[in-house]
Formats: sequence, structure tokens, C-alpha cells
Amino acid sequence: MVFGKDREHKPQETAEIPSHLTDLHCFTETEGVVTTTMMDLPGYRIEQVLGTVYGITVRSRNIGASFGMALKSMAGGELRWFTSMLYSCRNDSISRVVDECKKRGGNAIICLRFDAGDMGGFAQTAAYGTACRVVKIDESVTVPPQLQALAQ
Repeated sequence: MVFGKDREHKPQETAEIPSHLTDLHCFTETEGVVTTTMMDLPGYRIEQVLGTVYGITVRSRNIGASFGMALKSMAGGELRWFTSMLYSCRNDSISRVVDECKKRGGNAIICLRFDAGDMGGFAQTAAYGTACRVVKIDESVTVPPQLQALAQ
């Protein structure tokens, strides 16, 4: 038996994003800045490293939501209000890291990472990575969606 060969691979649904969150842009709308968790960008050369960039946000939970989440946690299941708050935190963090990259003259962030934590009733997220200026060197590589408008 070969590991993974006996089971049929079924494509999984994408993550369910709460419908009321209309400003989810952290991986698609980055104002022309390519973001990647990789250490490079295939088909592109890093022309200049502009340093570490980061974006941090802290959100508070209101007392009513905290009480409701405590009750919900007894019954089990997803704490949707808290999930929504964390999506918003990550969006704010990515917006801030992209803004800092652009201010330095960059068009890409490599090694992008997220951290999240709880600070005594407050939710904190941080996005950080390395801001770079990249140039395309391989014409056979498809232009990332974030750079398509700039390539025309």
C-alpha cells in the first residue's frame, strides 16, 4: 500500500467567508503589490530588498459579544462574531504592510507571515514580510493578478 494511493482525492470547498465581510482583500486587492509566503517570486528577479515591513492592528471585543461568545462556547460551534473580527484584523494588517511596502517604493512582499494573539480581551494580528522591488525575467511566467494592471 502506497500512502495516499488508496483514497480517492476529492477537491475541498474553499473556506467559508462570512457574507457580511465585503472588504476581504488581503490576498487579491493589494494595490499592485504582490504578496507571497515564498522566499522568492518565480519568474521575477529581486532587484532591491527594501527591508522588513509590518502592519499591526488590535481590536477589542465589546462586553455583549464577549458574554455571547462565552455562552456559545458552552454549547460548542463556531464563534462567528470572533471569526469576523479576526478576518477584519488580518485585512487591516495586510493593508498596513502593503502601505508600508509602497511607501518604500516596493512592488512585492516576500516571506509574508501572520501572527495573532489575545491580549487580555483584545485580539491582535500582525502581518510582516520583506518588502522588495521585483522585475520580470521570464516571459513565460504568467503575471500575478496584482501586477496585471501595471504590466499593460
